[in-house]
Amino acid sequence: MSEIDGENQELNESESSRLSGRMRRYARVGTSVGGLAAQVVGARYLGLDLDRGRHSAELKAALGGLKGPLMKAAQILATIPDALPREYAEELRQLQSNAPSMGWPFVKRRMRSELGAAWQKKFKSFEHEAAAAASLGQVHRAVAPDGRALACKLQYPDMLSAVEADLRQLKILFGIYRRYDRAIDPSNIYHELSERLREELDYAREGRHMELYQRMLAAEKGVHVADLLPELSTQRLLTMTWLEGKPLLDFVKGCDDVEQRNAVAMNMFRAWYVPFYYYGIIHGDPHLGNYTIREDGTVNLLDFGCIRVFQPKFVKGVIDLYFALERDDPDLAVHAYRTWGFQDLSKELLAALNLWAAFLYAPLLEDKPQKIMGDKESLYGAKVAGEVHQELRRLGGVRPPREFVLMDRAAVGLGSVFMHLDAEINWHQMFHDLISGFDVDALEQRQTDVLQSLDLPLPD
Repeated sequence: MSEIDGENQELNESESSRLSGRMRRYARVGTSVGGLAAQVVGARYLGLDLDRGRHSAELKAALGGLKGPLMKAAQILATIPDALPREYAEELRQLQSNAPSMGWPFVKRRMRSELGAAWQKKFKSFEHEAAAAASLGQVHRAVAPDGRALACKLQYPDMLSAVEADLRQLKILFGIYRRYDRAIDPSNIYHELSERLREELDYAREGRHMELYQRMLAAEKGVHVADLLPELSTQRLLTMTWLEGKPLLDFVKGCDDVEQRNAVAMNMFRAWYVPFYYYGIIHGDPHLGNYTIREDGTVNLLDFGCIRVFQPKFVKGVIDLYFALERDDPDLAVHAYRTWGFQDLSKELLAALNLWAAFLYAPLLEDKPQKIMGDKESLYGAKVAGEVHQELRRLGGVRPPREFVLMDRAAVGLGSVFMHLDAEINWHQMFHDLISGFDVDALEQRQTDVLQSLDLPLPD
């Protein structure tokens, strides 16, 4: 048997195994979701007890076995306040994105399909074992002919159908949630997650996102973005320079220097919010695996699949709400919420929304160095979310605009980063440095120029 025949046989066996394994895992998810649905219906209409804790643990086990887009979506949902019941969010938050990697014969076949039969001659070396594997693909270290260290992100095969199947499962999960709790209408959340997950499959688009962030953060000496190698990249392969750094938690364990931890926090803050307040664009995935920390405290920003472009008026609404809270101006708050797409704002609904907004904006409102939670305990955010949820449920519920999904996720996710760093910073001054002289027309012009230069779409 020739080497190619051997590779084809192993590839076919691997594809068959992967397909049958996915079908078995979907069956487990379906059983878990179906059983949970029966419990929900029984609790709502027959007065039966709903053991959400037990079923959420079963659901986590089923989703964790998928190691794919549904697990990725679940991780996103777990960070969005009130997108899921507390029991599910706590279980899903524990999911880890360490998918089993493809073997070397499989990788060779995939690389040949992306770069041609002579693909190995385009590298000085290419490591057989994956350096990292996640939900949509895996990363291999390589060396370019000119000696540069490279990272090659190779997408798993047939991921479009996998994403669509996973999104159908996710829709079932949302339907279950709506059966027993109407405080939050998750329909916009589902549409936003669906669109972002589909975009993440387009590595050519992600490559343009990398270049986009290089341009937007060009003046930020504390943030690094890899260089794209377009000649070694395709729709399903992304080749970039390798950035050395430590995972955040490893950095924290080895750093007793408060000033350096504060410097990392400031670099993270600017990495996310300079693009937002200057260009109306945000990195929607502050997952711990999407950045690393260098020895000097500067930050490597990684993985640009989940990028959100906002209309300039949305950014202005974020600033308007800040000043509404600072000045206790309800009319300005109503204007901000309406700018975002909220409708039928009664005084009671406004008060409930402001309760959550006050929690998110709190570090920005006081002009003094402080930790991200101030003097409050770590569970304070969960307590506030619970109060808001209870009030929204009493008022008949609310449908959050799509833009809130990644904006909230970024705020909550970065808050978690700042808590890990135990950073103590004057967040008020950092925020005012960003919004000083804000002009919505200037933002729109900057946004239009940079997006059109990279053939990226303008916001709807």
